Amino acid sequence: MESGRVNPNQTLKNQGIKGLGKVYYNLSEPALIEMALKRDEGRLGQGGTLLVETGKHTGRSPKDKFTVRLPSNEESVWWENNAPMDPAAFDQLHADMLEHMKGGDYFVQDLYAGADAAHRLDVRVINELAWHNLFIRHMLRRPELRELDDYAPEYTIINCPSFQADPKRHGCRSETVITLHMEKKLILIAGSEYAGENKKSVFGLLNYLLPERGIMPMHCSANHAVGNPIDTAIFFGLSGTGKTTLSADPKRVLIGDDEHGWSDRGTFNFEGGCYAKTINLSEEAEPEIYATCSMFGTVIENMVYDPETLELDFEDDSLTANMRCAYPMHYISNASSTAIGGHPKNIIMLTCDAFGVLPPIARLSPAQAEYHFLSGFTSKVAGTERGVTEPQPTFSTCFGAPFMPRRPEVYGALLRGKIAKHGATCWLVNTGWTGGAFGTGSRMPIKATRALLSAALDGSLADAKFRKDPSFGFEVPIEVPGVASILLDPRRTWDDGAAYDAQAAKLVGMFANNFEQYLAHIDEDVRAVAIG
Repeated sequence: MESGRVNPNQTLKNQGIKGLGKVYYNLSEPALIEMALKRDEGRLGQGGTLLVETGKHTGRSPKDKFTVRLPSNEESVWWENNAPMDPAAFDQLHADMLEHMKGGDYFVQDLYAGADAAHRLDVRVINELAWHNLFIRHMLRRPELRELDDYAPEYTIINCPSFQADPKRHGCRSETVITLHMEKKLILIAGSEYAGENKKSVFGLLNYLLPERGIMPMHCSANHAVGNPIDTAIFFGLSGTGKTTLSADPKRVLIGDDEHGWSDRGTFNFEGGCYAKTINLSEEAEPEIYATCSMFGTVIENMVYDPETLELDFEDDSLTANMRCAYPMHYISNASSTAIGGHPKNIIMLTCDAFGVLPPIARLSPAQAEYHFLSGFTSKVAGTERGVTEPQPTFSTCFGAPFMPRRPEVYGALLRGKIAKHGATCWLVNTGWTGGAFGTGSRMPIKATRALLSAALDGSLADAKFRKDPSFGFEVPIEVPGVASILLDPRRTWDDGAAYDAQAAKLVGMFANNFEQYLAHIDEDVRAVAIG
């Protein structure tokens, strides 16, 4: 055992992990940075950041993620979305990983997920890389020092990037594997240096455990009014829709930027840090996040930098467009000290509609909210991927399909029930295109989006006059102060109304085709929304 505080009765040897070299428990940020530099895992950047690269894996490997199939979870896991692993294959993988780890030095953090103490999950993370240990120390929440004296992890993660899995021997797809055994309360990660696998494995676990307790796990950001945690808003959205940007409102308190729970007590952040994309990050548009890129201990992942000055290049995506920075939540000046808010008063579902059909904001009924939550719509645009020549719809159920171990309808019904019970107002906000599809129209003005969100959050939008959208049936405001009224009626922004009608019919059809998979699992109210 090396430096760091730990209950001696809860060392790795007590978990059957033996024969390792040095084991470092609960090292602080300076110590972890020192170890990472000593082991040549990265470089010290401006302000004391840590500059690292993740090799061939610059993002998650969803096709390499598995759940061990057991009699206890046979009926509860959404197997169409979660690749099963045989228990014997998991046991072989576990044994082979432990044998591979012998003689090596490892880093342990005893942490927890869930800012609400009533729903806290203690997670021990064992990392081969010191910088991974720093990353997860930022991303999860840290117990008080005195709590480490009797800390006992409920779940354990072992992350060993140097171990290469064998598909034939271990029942996986490639040399990379991320797998969860629910009864052994163990997650194994191998063959990838991408740090995000550490945090998302915890999120996936919470997405399985919490619904049984009546808690809604959410892939969303959240904030609340200054001095009024009861006035909480949550923001669902897939990549590129503005989830982080729009929730980082300096006039409101940031609860968190990515993962939250909604219990009978209110909203709470799962995490203790942020993992923000940095491509094209600008000091003018997002000064708080930009500033963290030169703060001590921030992990700068896969960013190109000047080899002499170490100045970061926020536009060079030659390593990956998924360049990121990871930092503790308190680096954001308006971050909540408790990471807890009230029941959401407003729920924002963000979409980037490259078809130019959806209005900039619409009010949803509870049934419509469940419909759009299950749909999880946004769109890829021409030029984002090879072969994409026109807008392509992307439907990621619950705004986070890769992290959903249960059937989507479980989360949809839970969300709808909480909306109805607590009287939340749900809004669909389009940050995509207006005046035509991508290539013809223009991006929705950010000032208009912010004005509409402000009106929704301060309650004034509720007093506006609304019309019923003929395509989707939701309510759209006719006039909002500070917003050009033409923007509120997408058809009027097109030069050719007939072309808009055709595009709208096309998008409605895409929604309908995608939603067919849920029709047998939903109630009549949501089915009525789906079939118009």
